[in-house]
Amino acid sequence: MAKKSWLEDERPIREILLYADAEVDDGAWPATVPAVAGFLQQCGGEGFEPQEGVTFLVGENGSGKSTLVEGIAQAFGLPPEGGTTHGGARTADTESPLGQWLKVIRGPGAPRFGFFLRAETMHGYYTWRQEIGSPGPDLHQLSHGESFNSLLESYLDHQQFVQGLVCLDEPEAALSFTSLLSWVAALDRMQSRGTQVICATHSPILASLPGATILELGEWGIRETTWEQLELVQSHRRYLEAPERYLRHLLG
Repeated sequence: MAKKSWLEDERPIREILLYADAEVDDGAWPATVPAVAGFLQQCGGEGFEPQEGVTFLVGENGSGKSTLVEGIAQAFGLPPEGGTTHGGARTADTESPLGQWLKVIRGPGAPRFGFFLRAETMHGYYTWRQEIGSPGPDLHQLSHGESFNSLLESYLDHQQFVQGLVCLDEPEAALSFTSLLSWVAALDRMQSRGTQVICATHSPILASLPGATILELGEWGIRETTWEQLELVQSHRRYLEAPERYLRHLLG
C-alpha cells in the first residue's frame, strides 16, 4: 500500500514535537524516567509519530507509560484527569509538566475531538457529566467495570469518534476477562473506523489486538516489539503453566 501524502494524512496526531522553549530539566522527574527521556529526545529530534489505529504502551510499574499517555492527552487538549475536549473534572494539579512541553501536529482537516480515560480519576468525570446534565446512565450507580463498559458501548465505540483520538490509561484495572474480550473487539472496530487510540496497559489480552502497534517501555527506553516478544506475555504464560514455581518462593 502506498504511503499517504501529507494532505491525505488525517490522523488526529500526525506527529509530536518538543517546543523549542520547553523548560525540560533532564535531572528531574519525569525526564529521569528512561522511556520518557527517550520519548523527549525523539520529539526534540525527528519527532515522535503515533501510528494509525491502536498503539499500546506496555511496561512495568514506574516505566513511564501512564505519564506518556497523560502528557500526550494533555498536549492534545484533553483534561489530565479524564474527559473530552469539551471538558472534564479538575480536582488537583498532580500531572507532570510533560504535556506543556509537547506540540501536537495534526493531520490536515483532522478532527479535534478526543477522549481521555484515566482509570483512577474517572469518578470525577462522572460527577462532571452529572453536573452538566449529560445524557445517558448515572455512571456512579454502576460498578467500576460496568461504568467503563457503559462508556465504551455508548460513547467510545461510536461513529462520532471516526478519526478522533482516544487515550486510555490502564482501562483493564476495572475489567473482567470477559469484559476485556469485549474491549478487544471494540478496539478493533474503532481502528477500522479510523479512530486513533493510545493505550497504556498491563493486560496481555488487550495487547493481543491484531494490527496494533506495541511499544515496550523499560530501562532501555522505548522499543517497538511484538505481542509474542513482550516480557508481559511471557511472564503470564510461565505463571499460568506452573504457578507453584512462583508460589513456593512467595508463600514460604
